[in-house]
Amino acid sequence: MNAPAFPRTGHSACPHDCPSTCALDVEILAGNKIGRIRGAKDNDYTQGVICAKVARYAERVNNPNRLTQPLRRKGEKGSGEWQFIDWEDALDEVAEAFLKAEAKLGAETVWPYYYAGTMGLVQRDGINRLRHAKRYSGFYGTICTNMAWTGYIAGTGKIAGSDPREMAKSDCVVIWGTNAVATQVNVMTHAIKARKERGAKIVAIDIYQNETMKQADLALCLKPGTDAALACAVMHILFRDGHADRAYLARYTDEPQALEAHLADKTPEWAAAITGLDVAEIEAFATLIGTTRKTFFRLGYGFSRQRNGAVAMHAALSIPAVTGAWQYEGGGAFHSNSGIFHLDKTAIEGLDLLDPSVRQLDQSRTASVLTNDPDALAGGPPVTAMIIQNTNPVTVCPDQTLVKQGFARPDLFVAVHEQIMTDTARMADIVLPATMFLEHDDIYKGGGHQYIILGPKLVDPPAECRTNHQVIAGLAKRLGLEQPGFAMTEREHIDLMLQRSGWGTLADLEQTRWIDCQSDFETAHYLNGFGHGDGKYHFRVDWTAVDSENYGAVGPHADMPTLPDHWGSIEAADEAHPFRLATSPARQFLNSTFNETPTSIGRERRPELMIHPDDAAGLGLAEEDLVKVGNTRGEVKLHVKLFDGLKRGVVISEGLWPNSAFIDGKGINTLTGADPVAPFGGAAVHDTKVWVKAA
Repeated sequence: MNAPAFPRTGHSACPHDCPSTCALDVEILAGNKIGRIRGAKDNDYTQGVICAKVARYAERVNNPNRLTQPLRRKGEKGSGEWQFIDWEDALDEVAEAFLKAEAKLGAETVWPYYYAGTMGLVQRDGINRLRHAKRYSGFYGTICTNMAWTGYIAGTGKIAGSDPREMAKSDCVVIWGTNAVATQVNVMTHAIKARKERGAKIVAIDIYQNETMKQADLALCLKPGTDAALACAVMHILFRDGHADRAYLARYTDEPQALEAHLADKTPEWAAAITGLDVAEIEAFATLIGTTRKTFFRLGYGFSRQRNGAVAMHAALSIPAVTGAWQYEGGGAFHSNSGIFHLDKTAIEGLDLLDPSVRQLDQSRTASVLTNDPDALAGGPPVTAMIIQNTNPVTVCPDQTLVKQGFARPDLFVAVHEQIMTDTARMADIVLPATMFLEHDDIYKGGGHQYIILGPKLVDPPAECRTNHQVIAGLAKRLGLEQPGFAMTEREHIDLMLQRSGWGTLADLEQTRWIDCQSDFETAHYLNGFGHGDGKYHFRVDWTAVDSENYGAVGPHADMPTLPDHWGSIEAADEAHPFRLATSPARQFLNSTFNETPTSIGRERRPELMIHPDDAAGLGLAEEDLVKVGNTRGEVKLHVKLFDGLKRGVVISEGLWPNSAFIDGKGINTLTGADPVAPFGGAAVHDTKVWVKAA
């Protein structure tokens, strides 16, 4: 048999928590190494374009700081003192700790904890099979999508929208609540194509002049948490100037007359006072979309970062219902296609074992859960044992001081399965080395597009790194679990899920590499009716009845407006805290991933606070000065970066940096709040009031 030739090209999908889920071509080199990663040119969403951080993924795979052996803590928690341990002994210790905890306080004292460090359906979600089989505490994953999805479903009744490839066929693309250049680069691919080929206008709406705003024809920089005020004023102008499609409204929406009456006093002057925009900017935006039928609203996850995010998403989404833009190819709105894939994950997640009476613990309230807040614990026992995969809560969760206190508890056993020694892994009792996406089999669905994409194993992992699936199966065996899913391979899970879901077989997918699941035009544009029972787009919302995943209404849900409106539930600046802080994504990081690679660190440089020069002058601050930023939750130290591309009174810290990158070891989420966000929870990490002082 001839030896394989190198370099050769393998095919995969980006596994990270980004809506683009790019189809990838991977250069495979001799010696079990990878070279450059490129976007697949023959995938008509990716179109050969990927972000620079994934293109240089060899930096992550070959990082000299990568975890390659199991470790047992031998010093105090967080001390960084470790000893090597055999894999079998490590799994024995984890299982023994779980059994001991369960014997003392019941199964719900164990909290399997995970999120989206990989979006692979087998490696990410298989931990739920362990949870359901043992009736361990549930994990209610709220930190990313909750407010945005709830607001979107409130209007359309479904998480789906116009084919995102239609951006290239639009005459106006509105990019709202996402810095697409940094966080989902393929949005820009299609928007810029529309501009080049059709003369389309690009509108960007955000809270600072980021790279996406710089590429826009019209860039609207507003104050954080004021998006709904802008949306309402735009709809006011559309009705006022005769740009509302009344025939469409009568046929496809629930209460257009009530909406118009409600918006009568939502003038551009009213919105200007709230948003910080000029009246002329609001008028220009409304006129542009009112006179451009093919306007495509690309609505991002920024809506999930404010306490009024659900209301803001719904208000912005209501604009194309007023104009009737849904009727046209290249028009309508899109946030995520997560509702179109109809995947049967029963075997992967052990859904046949699910007991709905088991409590669900809110990820966004990790601080409260681990410091034994009775409300956060839903009346059950404290959490005393955890297995953590695919996430780094000591860095990413709000109210970091309490998160750290919780992880430092002597009665809490923590096992972390990880690729790099993260802030969370440093607080563990057992650390297990994990594979990276090119080293295992998995399958992905693209929330930002319409493809199911195969991600097969392309290279071998370092000898002692194991997959998430192997770890969960190893624990299941030690815990005496015999559910068939634990004995299946990753490939068997993929094949069974595809067949049960009506998407063919694994063998079929290996030939095609991806499956286009896009709904037909009439369905995607809701021309056959919206997802609510009455088939209408809903301007009027009963928020506690929205059909979005939840475990009961929380926060000030009774105060939420029933029709689109500005809702002042945000953490407003006050005399003691005159600034609003947003912790926006950094271009070279993806949440807390890539903040360990040399090139990303070099390009991002260090944690900084972007502040308007006039605000800095008033505080006696200059470029690169060290400042303290704080509130009642704590304080952090950063260096000043003067920046006039934001409103006065707004400060930005792009991240997420490891806590150790900060002078005092206190990460930016020391400042963010973990209070319950209406209506169904979430993490309002861009919605924080702070003071700023010279250090």
